[in-house]
Amino acid sequence: MKVHVRKNDTVMVISGKDKGKTGEVIEVMPKTGKIRVSGVNIVSKHKKPSQANMQGGIIKEEAPIYSSKVMLYCTKCKNVTRINYKILEDGAKVRVCKKCGETF
Repeated sequence: MKVHVRKNDTVMVISGKDKGKTGEVIEVMPKTGKIRVSGVNIVSKHKKPSQANMQGGIIKEEAPIYSSKVMLYCTKCKNVTRINYKILEDGAKVRVCKKCGETF
């Protein structure tokens, strides 16, 4: 599966219980088509104390969501946008905001 966002991109959730929230992509899982976004889809996990981590308890962490539920968020025009590609003079291919032309 191909995922349209990359790690450290700023995205906005467009559907689901966290609709309207923005956050940074923590992890991309292209095999399943899912991503983890900071501050989105928070779940509680019950962890037992172990040798590596002596502290146990209830830990809150981000769970993966499908990449189709998010859109790239442009920090310049403060809006969600699709990605356009542009080839520079040196031959590098960069991602560009379709609305304002800012590079990501």
